[in-house]
Amino acid sequence: MSSPDQPVPFTADDYRARMTRAAESADAAGLAGVLVAPGPDLVHLTGYRLPAETERLTLLVLRAGQDPVLVVPALEAPDAERATGAPALTLRDWTDASDPYALTAGLLDGQGRFGVSDNTWALHLLALQQRLPGTSYASLTAALPMLRAVKDAAELERLTAAGAAADAAYEKILGVRFSGRKETEVAADLAAFLTESGHSQVDFTVVGSGPNGAVPHHEAGDRTIERGDMVVLDFGGLKHGYGSDTSRTAHVGEPTAEEQRVHDVVREAQEAGCRAVRPGVACQDIDRAARAVITGFGYGERFIHRTGHGIGVTTHEPPYMIEGEEQPLVPGMCFSVEPGIYLPGRFGVRIEDIVTVTEDGGRRLNTTSREMAIVE
Repeated sequence: MSSPDQPVPFTADDYRARMTRAAESADAAGLAGVLVAPGPDLVHLTGYRLPAETERLTLLVLRAGQDPVLVVPALEAPDAERATGAPALTLRDWTDASDPYALTAGLLDGQGRFGVSDNTWALHLLALQQRLPGTSYASLTAALPMLRAVKDAAELERLTAAGAAADAAYEKILGVRFSGRKETEVAADLAAFLTESGHSQVDFTVVGSGPNGAVPHHEAGDRTIERGDMVVLDFGGLKHGYGSDTSRTAHVGEPTAEEQRVHDVVREAQEAGCRAVRPGVACQDIDRAARAVITGFGYGERFIHRTGHGIGVTTHEPPYMIEGEEQPLVPGMCFSVEPGIYLPGRFGVRIEDIVTVTEDGGRRLNTTSREMAIVE
């Protein structure tokens, strides 16, 4: 039995199944195997989390029909052995006096094209390629875009809990004072509320007031929030190792007719994007559905980013809801639907929910009101 605060733990069998699927998917895509460096792909496949910036080579080698092998520095091997996924793979450790690239090369045939996790250091990849000149490499995002896209029941449970926790933080932030305070102060409150709701990691707390709200990736600055400001709130992080990400737009005091109209257009566009979610629909069709509404009201040039991104062990991952992405939706995929309108020098509006694809449609993982919130 699980709860939002105590999810069912992943087992070695879970990780073994993920690694097997990855190797088989690579084989079906014509790849000789998959090489996974520290980062979200390694966490998803093995449960082993370590700093992606470590300079010593750590690399998971997956090949169809062969046991998975994790090449790891000897001084980090004990932590790797304790990782949940470690029983599902073989560890091959190396010392600082040895050559980890020769060790890794020995696990490969010296020929073929391999999928490589996107955040693999060039230092490591070039050294491996020097030892194996007959090999070539492709990024996993390009070669296996669905590697982490479809979530199982236990992953969906964690994402649902993360979404509910972010919603709880939003409800709390509406009770604090905005006017007369700096954006950074409200952002600090928001981060604290995310932590209180069970997030182990806060990744971002966007508080864009007035003209700052027209900059989609403005986070929080020293601007003092004033009465009459529109305020974009976009925040998220990790709970139980899985991401949350939601956006709402509030107003300090009563909005003008134009501000309310722009907010209503974004809300209608976001609703259209969510309604379009169902199995078999192409990712780009979610973008088209939301964008058509905004364009129809004359704000098309002011919607300047994609409609959504995938989410899982990171808050941004494939697939992406953008024109040209023809990948069809399948049950278990999770992604954001977050259209926005940005009027430079004036204000912006964005509304975002995480949605998961079900057998016959979509389900939102964020349930707070999408109406414009009035704050003090």
